[in-house]
Amino acid sequence: MEITIDGNPDSAEARFSLHTGEMFLAESGAMTRMSPSITIQPRLLGGFLKSLIRKFFGGESLVMGQYTAQQDGDVVVANTTPGSIVHRKLQGEKLVITAGALLACSEGIDIRTRTHGFRQIFSGKGAFVLECSGSGDLVLASFGSIIEKKIDGQLTVDTGHVVAWDPTLDYKIRGMGSIKSTLLSGEGLVMDFTGSGTIWLQTRHLQGFTHWLIPFCRG
Repeated sequence: MEITIDGNPDSAEARFSLHTGEMFLAESGAMTRMSPSITIQPRLLGGFLKSLIRKFFGGESLVMGQYTAQQDGDVVVANTTPGSIVHRKLQGEKLVITAGALLACSEGIDIRTRTHGFRQIFSGKGAFVLECSGSGDLVLASFGSIIEKKIDGQLTVDTGHVVAWDPTLDYKIRGMGSIKSTLLSGEGLVMDFTGSGTIWLQTRHLQGFTHWLIPFCRG
C-alpha cells in the first residue's frame, strides 16, 4: 500500500494505491473517486458498541467504509472541510487524536475512545478523544493547515486548534480566567501541555469559523 497526499495545505486529498488483496478503512463519505477494481462494504470497527461510542463521543462515523482491492487500483479520499491531510505510520506506538480528525486507517490500527474531562464539552471538541495504537497507517485531516511542533517543556494551545499529540505529553484543560470569562470571552478553554513529544495543530478553528459565518447566513 502506498499513500500519496496532494493539495496541501488548503484542499488536500489522500490517494491509496492498493495491491491485490490490500484494504483500508475510511470515514463515511470520504471517498471522492476509485478504480473499478476496488470494492467497498460497511464496517463497524471494533464492533457495534465501540463504533457507537466513537460516533456519539468521539465525533467519528458510526460505520466506516472498508475498501478492498480485487486487483491493483487506487482510492482517493478527502475531508469534508478545506484543509491539510497528514499521514503517520505507527509502529507499535500510540497517538491521541481529537474528535473529527480521523480520516482513514489501515487494518492494523486499533482505535479506542477515552475521556479527558467534563470541561472539554464546552470547548467545541467534545469530552472524548481517540487513542490510536498498533502497527499501520493513520491518515488525519484538519481544518486549515497542519503545524507539527516539538514540545520540550510547556505549551498552551486553544483546544479548537489541537489535532493530535503524542501520549508522552501530559496535559490539563483550563479556562482563560474565571468561568464567566471562559464562557463569554470567546476564548473558551485551553490545554496546557507539558513534557517531551510532538503535537499537531490546525491553523483554523472550525467553531470560530462558523460563528463568523452565521451573520452572512441570515436573511
